[in-house]
Amino acid sequence: MMRKSSIIRTSSEAGTSVTYIKTLVKTRTPTELDQFKKEISIDDHIISLKKLQERYNTDLQDGLSRVKAGELLRLYGPNCLISSATKSRWLVLAEFLFGGFAALLWVGAALSTIGYLVSYYQDPRTPLDQLYLAGVLVAVILITGIFGYYQEAANTSIMESFKKLVPKFATVIREGNMLTIPAEELVIGDVVEIQGGDCVPADIRIIKSRSLKVDNSSITGESEMQPRSPECTDTNPLETQNLAFYSTNVIEGAGTGVVIATGDNTLIGHIAGLTSGIEPEEMPIKKELKYFIKLITALAIFIGATFFVISIALGYDFFESFIFLIAIIVANVPEGLLVTLTACLTLTARRMSKKNCLVKNLQAIETLGSTSVICSDKTGTLTQNRMTVSHMFYNDTIVDVLDESDKVNRNAEFKNLCRVGILCNRAEFKPEQEKIPILQREVKGDASESAVLKCMEILIGDVMTQRNQMTKICEIPFNSTNKYQVSIHHLQNENKHLLVMKGAPERIIDRCTTYALNGSDVNISSEKKKALQQAVSKLGYMGERVLGFADLMLSKDKFPVGFKFNTDKVNFPLEGLRFVGLMSMIDPPRPNVPNAVEKCRSAGIRVIMVTGDHPITAVAIAKKVGILSSESETIYDVAMKKSISVSKVTAEDKARCSARVITGADLREMSQSKLDSILMTFWEIVFARTSPQQKLKIVESLQRLGYIVAVTGDGVNDSPALKKADIGVAMGISGSDVSKEAADMILLDDNFATIVTGIEEGRLIFDNLKKSIFYVLTSNVPEIIPFILFVTINIPQALSVLAILLVDVGTDLWPAISLAYEKPEADIMSRMPRDPQQDKLVNTRLMSLAYCQIGFIQTCAGYVTWFFVMAQHGFFYDRLIGIRKEWDDPFTNDLADSYGQEWTYEERKILERKGYAAYFLAIVVTQICDAFIVKTRRLSVVQQGMSNWVLNTGILFVIFVAGVILYSPGVNQAMQFERVEWYTFVPSLPFGLFIIIYDEYRRYFVRNYPNGWFARETYY
Repeated sequence: MMRKSSIIRTSSEAGTSVTYIKTLVKTRTPTELDQFKKEISIDDHIISLKKLQERYNTDLQDGLSRVKAGELLRLYGPNCLISSATKSRWLVLAEFLFGGFAALLWVGAALSTIGYLVSYYQDPRTPLDQLYLAGVLVAVILITGIFGYYQEAANTSIMESFKKLVPKFATVIREGNMLTIPAEELVIGDVVEIQGGDCVPADIRIIKSRSLKVDNSSITGESEMQPRSPECTDTNPLETQNLAFYSTNVIEGAGTGVVIATGDNTLIGHIAGLTSGIEPEEMPIKKELKYFIKLITALAIFIGATFFVISIALGYDFFESFIFLIAIIVANVPEGLLVTLTACLTLTARRMSKKNCLVKNLQAIETLGSTSVICSDKTGTLTQNRMTVSHMFYNDTIVDVLDESDKVNRNAEFKNLCRVGILCNRAEFKPEQEKIPILQREVKGDASESAVLKCMEILIGDVMTQRNQMTKICEIPFNSTNKYQVSIHHLQNENKHLLVMKGAPERIIDRCTTYALNGSDVNISSEKKKALQQAVSKLGYMGERVLGFADLMLSKDKFPVGFKFNTDKVNFPLEGLRFVGLMSMIDPPRPNVPNAVEKCRSAGIRVIMVTGDHPITAVAIAKKVGILSSESETIYDVAMKKSISVSKVTAEDKARCSARVITGADLREMSQSKLDSILMTFWEIVFARTSPQQKLKIVESLQRLGYIVAVTGDGVNDSPALKKADIGVAMGISGSDVSKEAADMILLDDNFATIVTGIEEGRLIFDNLKKSIFYVLTSNVPEIIPFILFVTINIPQALSVLAILLVDVGTDLWPAISLAYEKPEADIMSRMPRDPQQDKLVNTRLMSLAYCQIGFIQTCAGYVTWFFVMAQHGFFYDRLIGIRKEWDDPFTNDLADSYGQEWTYEERKILERKGYAAYFLAIVVTQICDAFIVKTRRLSVVQQGMSNWVLNTGILFVIFVAGVILYSPGVNQAMQFERVEWYTFVPSLPFGLFIIIYDEYRRYFVRNYPNGWFARETYY
């Protein structure tokens, strides 16, 4: 059923009736996507309100007229996000059923069917073996294809997640009247009212603000509340305080704004259009499978065509030669490999989910293992997403209260600072959390005050009791103009009033004349003021948010108990205070992140921080977690050492810096080639204050340079980069629905260290998939050779098509899948990421070892066992050569064996089925030995051990299945076998033993002579 691309709607506003078209789905052109990739460039936040009013032909008091609003709605369409056209579900299903490896299996099924039809045309008594093979191949395709489709179908609702972000209704002023209308009917120029709890209904320019604060985390990724005011505070639209963006949440206060953009023209519209329109990168394993399909197809066609020509030369007619061609090509198709790959990846995904790593796309597992660079968000991924007091400054000393709280000097100055921290604070713990660790308790209040409250509870304890003993009389809340908060408290013990203040350190210091130092109050001289400001700068360069604290004991005579304090017309002092100290806060790194980053370094994986936070904070966290090494130097380190601003760092000092910090402003002015050059030149890089488009630009640049890029993110702003990355990793706890839909993998614990676990699993599954493929391919050779000898030297068929099926989708399947459980041979995190151009999943060395060495030995084992059984019944090898036509002739009932005994057609066919059983048994024996050697590519089996009990059990299962098939009455006949003596497997044992010994020696030379012939030619 086709999805509608648009619908017709009628405006719901009373007194008017406007019909407009609502577009639902749109095919994005490359030009449109390029436009979405560009930074939003507007000046609506810079121009005066008068010019704004003229530009949008509106009235800032009365809003638009209803007629004008209706015209604009009809002209520009509704204020809604338009979905990009996506692949239909049928097309996605078709790709799974007919694309990639499935296409090879379809070819095999088609050729098997054609082969049967041609044979049937020549002889109606042709057995149904080839039709059975075709049926099994189709069943494999359908099962694996439908499984993959249902997994993929769950990941196609990105735009639906975006639409959940937008409000349903908006409060608008039109013709001086306040109305509530559907948000989609807003137009540019509308004047809207917003208040705490609302969702901003469009991109708006703030013209009035009443303590308005918004949560911009969906745009910037940083969860700290942002004040909004009518003043333009920055030329960058993302940084200024007089813009509020579509879909962001109003946390508190109220305001009025003019709509400057709607629908797809909004910032969130650009992000949504970009995310839904981007084509994700093809997974590396998909490329590997394409390469493998080409390799196996070329090999099959080459062998088939060669023996087609040979059979024609030997005198066979065209139809017989064509049947041989088909048989050889089909024998080359590893029927069970698709099931093996899917099962191995599924088992690994299940194992990863137990380690808090939820895989949405199975192929992403291997991609994570191939990752060569991780672009990591900061907040919540590298850090705990919890503001925490890190340092205090009092008595001229900076004290680490986060890591060294037991060493805190609890002197009088410390107590003064803590008292202000307790009183000048509106945050409160939510009830019934006494048994929960303090840092994990939920708090009512903003991030900074919550951090101070938790710190005081840890250092002092029983904060609420102390507050109750010092009753709050009045308060001036923090606002963006004053940048301080003041409250006055009644001290019951002293029967006095205490004024406490906290806020921006520079504002607090300016309002103080004394400083609490060594048990007394000293005057703040110009030198002391400079020293205090240097302390503020030092904490700031640590990437920490600094608050200043001051107090003043009010005179009992001027402010007696019962005095009426007035906060509107302030009748109490706000200057001449005593400075008591500083507290600085940071969102601390997760404890296990530094170790995880170090693991990435040793594994050759670059970790680049890409954050929307301030560059100084980003640098501080990057240094703490090891993204920037302790020896590296940035321009911010230079500025701190020289006590100058970053803008005053000289070009010579910048050139000497070993690590780069690039801001969003830098990126806006930077060309692609310049960005590429920086990424190639500097190993350690931090990107700060980045926009969604810039994050995408970074990812595309890294991909151009040949990196396999993993991106972590939790916000809507991360979704374009998550979608474009080779593998997108979203956060399960703090992540938005949009980021989870755009990602390939979800970290259930929001922890960067979990990514490293995923990388280890990805690298391990790549190694183990090589082993599984090698194991599956080795049995191809003993399956192909009987068809070749059947044609070239005219001996009876040694293996039936049904027997091939039993090997490929029967006895081989469990051991091949169980190799997914094989432990790593060494520390896989100590080697460099694989080069996709060089280190292929299937390479010529693997094919050579599988086909020309181990596969050849298995073929010898099969034919020795087959000749042994045939000789037991009177047909020695010299008698078997050249008798195929007589052997298969149903009218020949007197064929003599080596002893001169005559065999009827039926007797020969019974013996032929015994030969099938013997050959099949030899393959089973040598494949069991093969399972031992594929456990490891370098180590000895003795070193690797036999701890993989899934494989051990699988070997026992193979023996049991072979026994049931060969010796159960009725079952063996149904499978075209005849019962053979129990000791028939013995001739194949020396070959199995030889496989183990030969490969042990091969791996010995690979280990000890890494540049030798064996390593170069056989290490796959």
